Amino acid sequence: MKLSLKYFMKHIILFAIIVFSICHTTTSQVKDSEINIGTNYTISSKFLNQEREIQIYLPNTYNNSSQNYPVLYILDGQWYFSSGVSIQKALRTPGAIPEMIVVGIINSNPLRRTLFGEENAKFTSFIKDEVIQFIDSNYRTTKERVIFGWEAAAYYISELILEERDLFSGAIITDGGYAPEEKVKRFSSDSDVYLYMANSKKDIYYVGSSDAFNEILTKHNPKHLIWKYELFNEEVHETLGHLAMYKGIKYYYHNYDSLVYESFEAFENLGGLPYMETFYKERAKRFGGDGKIDDSAKNALIWLAWNKDNFKYFNFFMTEFKDVLSTRRYDSAYWQNRFGQFYLKHKDYKNAIKYFENGISTYPNSTFDIVMKEGLKQAKRKN
Repeated sequence: MKLSLKYFMKHIILFAIIVFSICHTTTSQVKDSEINIGTNYTISSKFLNQEREIQIYLPNTYNNSSQNYPVLYILDGQWYFSSGVSIQKALRTPGAIPEMIVVGIINSNPLRRTLFGEENAKFTSFIKDEVIQFIDSNYRTTKERVIFGWEAAAYYISELILEERDLFSGAIITDGGYAPEEKVKRFSSDSDVYLYMANSKKDIYYVGSSDAFNEILTKHNPKHLIWKYELFNEEVHETLGHLAMYKGIKYYYHNYDSLVYESFEAFENLGGLPYMETFYKERAKRFGGDGKIDDSAKNALIWLAWNKDNFKYFNFFMTEFKDVLSTRRYDSAYWQNRFGQFYLKHKDYKNAIKYFENGISTYPNSTFDIVMKEGLKQAKRKN
């Protein structure tokens, strides 16, 4: 059977389209670019008499801003640098901590234990006069520095923060840590230094020293040393470091994010409004700001009262935080109706009328128009 030219060309074109599609699909799946989380640098250390490698991560906003950033220093970066970057980036949503530069300091055995132990003075000089100097000279940093250490590094850091009082404003140690009582007694600082300690009962080789260190700290309670010790008994020596870093960063920045209460019992137990006012004043001292209760906390308490159907607290917060009601968040028929219905339900007809009338006049012909008009009729009838 003879094939027409038209038939032949039709199938040639179809074949070409299929081949192109396959090639295009294959090409679109080819690796395009690598994902990088930092840069390696080599420092020629005169204190250690060797070249040492460090890892540096810069926040996403670094190159497009002029701001200065706090720095997280991670000992044993070969194991924990990637964890530090991922935790820092994860905690940036929705803003639990500020953006940070992350620096990993790579170590190797057996020199690692030597430098954390009998030759720690050399290692401290390396950190203070070479690593920190390099970071502060080449990047926009604040004086806010936090250091993390696991196992042998935890023992090193325990004494470092007591002796080098202005070097770090916070420390996270896990699976180890201890400082002699005399060093704890001699500690003094003009500003707060935060220490977070973590261990597990399953870390049978190191938990004893962590317990003893906590007992010494509890006994002497050094002024301006703010510490917390937690046990995570489901973890083991090799797994706790990642969790401890996460918990430690959250602890250091415990008052950076807005206050959120899970219940009104928690609100009252912490001290109610006076506690909130103190919290935000202290927060402003550390991180800046006007020291006033922020809108996020006000909104959360109003929503909590509505969600728990607690009219007493709802009415209190609506009165106490009336300034927030004029913000963009509540600029909708949805919220005017929600408030009106809540007041109507709890027989506060005056306020119900207020919100229904405002919703109807400000947002005419909205999807809530009918229900607001019906609610307004009920409130006026019962008022």
